[in-house]
Amino acid sequence: MNISAAEARRIALRAQGFGGRACGAVGTAALRRLIARLGAVQIDSVNVLVRSHYLPAFSRLGPYDRELLVRAAYGKPRRVFEYMGHEASFLPVEFFPLFRWRMEQSRKGIGIWTNVARVGRERKDLVRRVRAAFEERGPLSGSDFEDTKSTGSWWGWTDTKRAVEFLFWCGEITPAKRRNSFERVYDLSERVIPADVLQTRVADTEAYRRLVTHAAGALGIATEADLRDYFRLPLAAARGAVAELVESQTLLPVTDEGWKQRAYLYCDAHCPRKIESSALLSPFDSLVWNRRRTHRLFDFHYRIEIYTPAHKRLHGYYVLPYLLGEDLVARVDLKSDRSSGTLLVQAVHFEPGVDRRYVETRLREDLANLAQWLGLEHVKLRR
Repeated sequence: MNISAAEARRIALRAQGFGGRACGAVGTAALRRLIARLGAVQIDSVNVLVRSHYLPAFSRLGPYDRELLVRAAYGKPRRVFEYMGHEASFLPVEFFPLFRWRMEQSRKGIGIWTNVARVGRERKDLVRRVRAAFEERGPLSGSDFEDTKSTGSWWGWTDTKRAVEFLFWCGEITPAKRRNSFERVYDLSERVIPADVLQTRVADTEAYRRLVTHAAGALGIATEADLRDYFRLPLAAARGAVAELVESQTLLPVTDEGWKQRAYLYCDAHCPRKIESSALLSPFDSLVWNRRRTHRLFDFHYRIEIYTPAHKRLHGYYVLPYLLGEDLVARVDLKSDRSSGTLLVQAVHFEPGVDRRYVETRLREDLANLAQWLGLEHVKLRR
């Protein structure tokens, strides 16, 4: 089967939830369906515009109450939990058993930060003390271990914080809530994850297969590397799962125009005749988080420049790709000036060959909608 570049874009966009019909006010059910479709919503601390994890739903569903996501993640019944999916991510709570292989690898120091692994390996006494603190005191943040008045002296605060991270990677503790808008407050996983989910056991090979299947559904069409990257799976495990899914015809090998690697089409993927959409995308949106795939699909070379020195930036500090129809047509550097109630448009860079007048008209509308959703009264274009 041969797939054209345009068909591949439409398949990918539809799989990611773009081009659907507007369904009025966005409620809990619509948000849950979207998270189930995507499988992972990446979390990032940068708040220059709005926390990144709030944007994917806005980009696909339109204005919604951000408290819906907060309640899904931290309320009861818990629908979403935090763990290392793609990166730190919100994941459907049913996925918890599918990541036990990562938790077990983390326990062995595999795939985690070097110093966190060192603490888990060399400071088992400290790890036990930190876990005991959660057992005795309930929900705690990393900074709570600095309170020497109530806990006594914790030797080596940095290692204590790493012990907390180690327990998180191992699945022993799970964020129960956020404090001061972003600081994680953890508790023992048995107090956070529903009992029926926590008791579910899934063999590693089955977990890999289910995660690759979900990645295929969320991507629509993908290379083996794309499928592996979605949940950051081990190479051999992902390769074995892909082979099994090809054999069962869940994945259909296809030839994609312009792709050098073998492409796989998800068996239930849909290719609409046209995608009608316009959206400002978080730099960490699952449509664009794989930069190589983004370039392959849209001929759009994208890099986030937050960590690039200002004088070396090409497009700006916090640049959002702008999706219009089936193409990424512009890059928009945005900032929320909350003190003045203004959405600052630091710069707009149009892609070569686009109808700038049409793109600008649609972009103005989307910026106004974004500002309104963020509770900002004005939109100001700097340059």
